[in-house]
Amino acid sequence: MKLKFLSTAALALTGMLMNAQEIKFEEYNLPNGMHVILHQDNSAPVVTTGVMYHVGAKDEEVGRSGFAHFFEHLLFEGTKNIKRGDWFKIVSSNGGTNNANTTNDRTYYYETFPSNNLQLGLWMEADRLRQPIINQIGVDTQREVVKEEKRLRMDNQPYGNLLTALQTNLFAKHPYRWTTIGTMEDLNSAKLEEFQDFFKKYYSPNNATLVVAGDFKKDETKKWIEEYYGSIPKGPEVKRTTIKEDPITQAKEVTWNDPNIQLPAYLFSYRVPGSRDKESYALSMLSTYLSNGKSSVLYKKLVDQEKKALEVQAINLGLEDYGIFAFFAIPMGSTSKDVLQKDIDAEIVKLQTNLISDEDYQKLQNIVENQFVNANSSIQGIASSLATYNVLYGDTNLINKQIDIYRSVTKEDLRNAAKKYLNPNQRVIINYLPEKK
Repeated sequence: MKLKFLSTAALALTGMLMNAQEIKFEEYNLPNGMHVILHQDNSAPVVTTGVMYHVGAKDEEVGRSGFAHFFEHLLFEGTKNIKRGDWFKIVSSNGGTNNANTTNDRTYYYETFPSNNLQLGLWMEADRLRQPIINQIGVDTQREVVKEEKRLRMDNQPYGNLLTALQTNLFAKHPYRWTTIGTMEDLNSAKLEEFQDFFKKYYSPNNATLVVAGDFKKDETKKWIEEYYGSIPKGPEVKRTTIKEDPITQAKEVTWNDPNIQLPAYLFSYRVPGSRDKESYALSMLSTYLSNGKSSVLYKKLVDQEKKALEVQAINLGLEDYGIFAFFAIPMGSTSKDVLQKDIDAEIVKLQTNLISDEDYQKLQNIVENQFVNANSSIQGIASSLATYNVLYGDTNLINKQIDIYRSVTKEDLRNAAKKYLNPNQRVIINYLPEKK
């Protein structure tokens, strides 16, 4: 009776997701090259304004790691119309919230206001693009802010440099070999003139996507967009260099020491295709199958049943040019790295040899579809997704179609991805160990 109930619930969930409401939007280009996306939803009196620039850590020069993220901080210093220190005051005093974030591939700024303050949000982002104040006071101030963020989130955090260890050892040529926040040495070396040049190179309307999502009047909003953004001059075309990594054909093992940990961790990592590639979807589903939740394959085996690990995860990090697939495990008690490696490898071999069961496949599809719907369950989430799909995937309508790509991934595709990318000779093993006193 219980199994029948669960099966009925799963079918109901699947039906609900398959009939999820289409997210409607309109998109167009301004004459200066800025891409505009409008998603109108008048069900609640809130609206998000966001601008995503196609620039991230991978666009930095050698010796200037962390530059794009540093610059994101710098653009909150103010404009010719917004005094230094007033940005957050203006937003909060008008009932809004705002934030920004930088990844390896893009930078995103956004505000969410009560809908009667949409004009303010549009004007603020336009003024940030048109005439930001980039001076030495701002550079000196934000340098210390970013350095403290690095200390808190990475250098003084247990396992805080796991991603640093991964990127440093998986990439030899590509700028993905350094993290978004950069190194202290590079942060200290960044100069005012370099920030000013960075702005001229990457912060132009033709390298930006403006998204407005929520409660607004379309004609009025288009008028404001034309008024505030239409006259901003087009910038030079961004010239991007495609850097290719040599394939990993021989296993490598390295050691990384962390002074903030007492228990070792082990990373078994692979360089895989970027997020646009369909195989990346299959790899993402494999990571979900292996370690999403307490009933997942690795957690159930290594943590729950055999008590060999305190923690185990499989992660597929999809970036624009490449991806990272990594297993992460913290051993329980005297469990050795070799034991964890053997058990993880055994699960990989199963995936490479056999198709997963129909039941597991349906469960996996349900999880993926649920995650997809949840990502777009708020106006803020929809705005971010619309901008991301346009900037990094070149197809805004993936906000509606991407779930069909996941649905099209077969059990054979999962097996083939495991066979193609998760082989012992293609990996880097990172022994992430406590620093010896």
